[in-house]
Amino acid sequence: MTVVARFDDLAPGTATRVEVDGVAVALVRIGDDVYAIGDICSHANVSLSDGEVWCEQKQLECPRHSSAFSLETGIPETLPATQPVPVFAVTIVDGGVNVEVRS
Repeated sequence: MTVVARFDDLAPGTATRVEVDGVAVALVRIGDDVYAIGDICSHANVSLSDGEVWCEQKQLECPRHSSAFSLETGIPETLPATQPVPVFAVTIVDGGVNVEVRS
């Protein structure tokens, strides 16, 4: 696990791009939870962290073609994307957000 951000620095309902072991990751804070999802859209090769967060649905929408990816599974829940993006384990310890990226 790698500390990549401070919990208090993550704005609720938004995505923040970080690098973890050379992997682009979008961190999304919803309430007291933080989700970590691969930052590159599987359809359009753009940064998902520039997209809109749908808090109630726990989704991150691609800014290019509006595919919405589940923050819990990485599976696209709307077209045109059909391939999932990776999701990563997150723990919060002493206010530090830790993300585990497995090769």
